[in-house]
Amino acid sequence: MVTYEPKSAPVSCRRRVELGKFLRSRRARLRPEDFGMPPGSRRKTPGLRREELALLAGVGVTWYTWLEQGREINASTQVLDALARTMRLDRAERWHMYVLAEAVPVVVSNGRCSVSDAITEIVRSLDPLPAVVVNARYDILEDNDAFLDLFREFHALPCVHRNSLWCTITEPLAREQFVEYEETVRYMVARFRAAYARHVGDPDWEEDIRRLSTLSSEFAELWALHEVAEVRPTIRTYLHKDAGPLTFTTSELQVPTAPDARLIVYTPADDVTRQRLPRTRGQALRPVGKCGGGARDQPEPGEVARFEPKIPFSGVRPDGGVHRGDAVPERRRRLALHRHRRRDLQHLVAVVG
Repeated sequence: MVTYEPKSAPVSCRRRVELGKFLRSRRARLRPEDFGMPPGSRRKTPGLRREELALLAGVGVTWYTWLEQGREINASTQVLDALARTMRLDRAERWHMYVLAEAVPVVVSNGRCSVSDAITEIVRSLDPLPAVVVNARYDILEDNDAFLDLFREFHALPCVHRNSLWCTITEPLAREQFVEYEETVRYMVARFRAAYARHVGDPDWEEDIRRLSTLSSEFAELWALHEVAEVRPTIRTYLHKDAGPLTFTTSELQVPTAPDARLIVYTPADDVTRQRLPRTRGQALRPVGKCGGGARDQPEPGEVARFEPKIPFSGVRPDGGVHRGDAVPERRRRLALHRHRRRDLQHLVAVVG
């Protein structure tokens, strides 16, 4: 259900301030010569002047100045469209501007969303493909064993965040293990910024941003750019300790029962990655606290940790014999269960559209 957020003073005020910063950052990247104006040597700041942009967009200079200053004024969609065209905003940037200008309905969120048992079953059935469910803040809500194995060596110390953005930015090893690190982080921060438009003033979001800005000058610089992005398929290469370079195509599906959550699936982008992927499977017990990891893989006190293969044992010896009488029926049962789970996933994809 979509509801309109009341224009309470603190949230609306902060959203207007955020809109002003965003407009200034977009105006600063426009070059006068692109609009047939001389660059000039007396310009104190980069980009177009306020009066120049207002003239090109066909809006009043005073009105636009107030908009950048975060004053409480009404902006119609027609005027916002004119600004978007003049600033040459892409679709993600235009939507971001509309949300900050309160020109679209804001979905009221209750923080971290829960994941249903059905979604959990689907995520785990995707194994051996790494899969994870995150919310708009990149909090990890659910993952499967393939995802845990892929990133089990991601941290120098046990992870305490359970958040993909935090892990990528604050983990010293991340820069070494992500080949396209700068591009990856920039895209994640831009997605984070786009989602933030719906959560301006939310204490959890504001505290996350404050802490990340304090911990990482890189995040602070990227956040100050006011870049936003929408979902798109991405190709990323990850350097795994045991398997070597692995290249994945990441695909996202919206979770119907949790509007703030999305399912991310890592699919091998080439045959080499497809062949190397089994090497990521843990040969020992996964330690507590790795990114996305939990306590479900830990032994009970006094229990000996042991590795159990992820691939069902066929029970067939090299000479054609069978090791155990129940091995083949058990494999057939597991294959039938796997097909059932795949149908569930296909149903989810059909619902998402």
